[in-house]
Amino acid sequence: MERLRHSPDSLTCRSERTGFYSQGVWCAATLHWPAKPSPHELPAILMVHGWGGIQNALTVPFYEEFTRAGYMVMTFDYRGWGDSAGLPRQVISVRERMRDADAALAFLKSQAGIAPDKIVIWGSSFGGGHAVELAADHPELAGVIAQVPMLDGLATVLAVPVLRLLRFGLYILGDLIKPGRPVYLPVVSKLGDFSSMDRDDANTALLLAEKSLQRKYDNRVAARSLMTMGPYRPIRRLKDIKVPTLLLGATEDTVAPFVESAIRRINNPQITVETVKANHFEPYFEPAFSEVICKELRFLKSLNLLKEQNWQESVA
Repeated sequence: MERLRHSPDSLTCRSERTGFYSQGVWCAATLHWPAKPSPHELPAILMVHGWGGIQNALTVPFYEEFTRAGYMVMTFDYRGWGDSAGLPRQVISVRERMRDADAALAFLKSQAGIAPDKIVIWGSSFGGGHAVELAADHPELAGVIAQVPMLDGLATVLAVPVLRLLRFGLYILGDLIKPGRPVYLPVVSKLGDFSSMDRDDANTALLLAEKSLQRKYDNRVAARSLMTMGPYRPIRRLKDIKVPTLLLGATEDTVAPFVESAIRRINNPQITVETVKANHFEPYFEPAFSEVICKELRFLKSLNLLKEQNWQESVA
């Protein structure tokens, strides 16, 4: 099995559990601080998780490297997911998630010890689309990283086999007409098994996420959530971005195909496009992780947010 670069037992960052309210509902959050205290206010990174993402599922190696580089990192769980409150559980709505991300950003700005004008958004997969929206909505941000971003929901839907789309439709219909608890399907599964994602080493990602979490992952998503995918096209917001933004795509991604040619046609000078030869989930673990994190750290270096930094050590 592919390995994680960092295990939860070998972390050097200092983590502090906290939380905030979004739409009156408690959202669990964690502040990850560099091991060595700084006399300066720190730049910060807000991590925006993907489709079925929760804190510490596949993100540990990233925030460990970012804190080693001198950033404070905040992770959080959306309402109804992970350690956050909210009912019904495991439901995805783009608009509600954007409200949670906005509330998380406001909370991060209020934290003592961080520079509120030096905040970078990091979003991956579905959260990469949210990161693009945040970049367009918040010109005060210092920068944005969108990793294997879901930029065009229509392209994502078209990549799904027809028979699976028909089965999705039946589950969605059942979820909408059934009273009480939602109708669920697995978030990820082995290739060929029924779930919202079975391709691109999705099951390997699940096993590694559970190793990182040190517990079972609640592998369910409400079927109604699938309706949000097709109409969601954050690629339309790329022209509105006025902050430095890195779009880091995977050339073999079949879950959220990276539409590089369409991105380049927009010709926004604030956007930097990078690619790695990988599928959708490979950037989360080795060997692709090392290439991905180096590209992201170099982009962060270009923003000149740190007063003191040993970058050769950070990107080694």
